[in-house]
Parts: sequence; C-alpha cells; structure tokens
Amino acid sequence: MEADAPPIRSIAAPLRSAWTAGRHVLARAARLALDIALPTQCVSCQEPVDGEGVCASCWARLSFIERPYCPRLGIPFVYDPGPEMLSMEAIASPPAYQRARAAVRYDDVARTLVHALKYQDRTDLAPAMGRWMARAGGELLTGADMLVPVPLHWRRAWRRRYNQSGALARVIERQSGIKVRGDVLRRVRATEQQIGLSRAQRATNVQGAFQVSPDRQAEIQGRRVILIDDVLTSGATLDTCARALLRAKAAQVDVLVFARVVESGPRPI
Repeated sequence: MEADAPPIRSIAAPLRSAWTAGRHVLARAARLALDIALPTQCVSCQEPVDGEGVCASCWARLSFIERPYCPRLGIPFVYDPGPEMLSMEAIASPPAYQRARAAVRYDDVARTLVHALKYQDRTDLAPAMGRWMARAGGELLTGADMLVPVPLHWRRAWRRRYNQSGALARVIERQSGIKVRGDVLRRVRATEQQIGLSRAQRATNVQGAFQVSPDRQAEIQGRRVILIDDVLTSGATLDTCARALLRAKAAQVDVLVFARVVESGPRPI
C-alpha cells in the first residue's frame, strides 16, 4: 500500500489546478451570458455604458497622476519644484524599491474599480486599468526585464480564484512586451487584511511574508524588476516584496500600481 501513495499524491496538485481552472471558466461563462442578456453598467454609477465599465462622467472624475511628482515615490506636487526634488516622504523614509508610479489617485471612483476587480470578479476592468498603468509607468518599463505581480497566499488565491495583480500584469505585458513572472515571488505566510491597520501594523503584518522561490533566484540576479499591484497605501507590502527581491540580488526594483493613496492638503515638496 505504501508503494501506491506517491502516485496518488502526484496527481493531487494537477486535479486541484484543473478544478480551479474549471471554476474560473464557468464564472467567466456566466458573466459573458449576463453581459449578452443585460446592458453593461458603469461600475461606479450603474448607468448603462458601452465599453470598458466606466461611463464618460465617471472617467472624467478619475484623478490621473501627471507631472510634477516626486521622482522617487510618484507623489504629485502642487507646483513644479524641479526635476530632482524629492518629496518629504522620500527623504524621511525611503523605501527599498527605487521608484513608484501610479495611474490615478485612490479616490471614490478608483476605489470602486479596484474593489470590483478584486472582489466582484470584474476581470473585464483589467484591460483599461492595465493600459492606464502602462502609460503611467512608461519610464519604468523602459529597460525592465520582468513584471512580478504581488502574489496571494495560496488559501486566498483558492477563495478568490485569480490574482488581481496578475490580471493587471498580463495587460501590461501585452502593452510593453515585458514578460510576467508570476512564479518568482511567493507569499509564504498568510497575513491579515491590511485594511484598518496603522502604518506600523501594516509593516509588522507583512514582515517575512514573501520570499523568492529558491529555484528562481538565479533568474533574478542582476535583473531590473517591476512589482505590479492594484493599490499603494502605506507601501508596506510592496517594500517587503522589494526587499525579498533585492536579497535575491535583483539589480533594481520599481513599483507600478493602478492607484495610490495621496494625503489631502498642500504638498509643495
């Protein structure tokens, strides 16, 4: 009987993968059927819309991040202090990653888009969001070697059925030609949701949660890596991921997200 155990274990993983893929295909088929039967609605205001899930009015309410901004963190300035001027955050607490860029501010419309993609199976939103990210991260993408989406823990990935960061990364891959490497970085420890945690609690929550796969470390050495995620809040998750990649001898790590939290009030530098 013991001799029969290894073959049983060897087929368990493929069966789980097939089951997950089947659930995902059925969910997409159900959504397609609904899209055919019902008019598409704006994900933010629920008005009928023809296209990518956001009506013209809500699209206009998105706050796209344009220059001038901090060259390190991508935080927008209220006026242009010069090309090399860093924000106070970049000077006081520089992250492990080299540069961060975001397509939009994390406002009401952006929050609705992120939550729909992340929790409501609205993968149809990824193409537009990913294209906006590719536009915002043009200078990061130039010369980059790979895109690495922030991974989910396997239990959360099982429940959610897909990784929203991976969905965005695949769109950016098509836009830029830079390959997505979803097998490079692993979340080795399940963490609490970051929502509601303080900055210090967020950093503690994700400490030691990520590592580069041992059989992929040679592929990281000397490479320029772009981390892909949906939202940058405190930066704790992305900073922890960047440190794991740098320990594996990545030459540089940059960050590209769809939305970033920008504190209100005057921000001259």
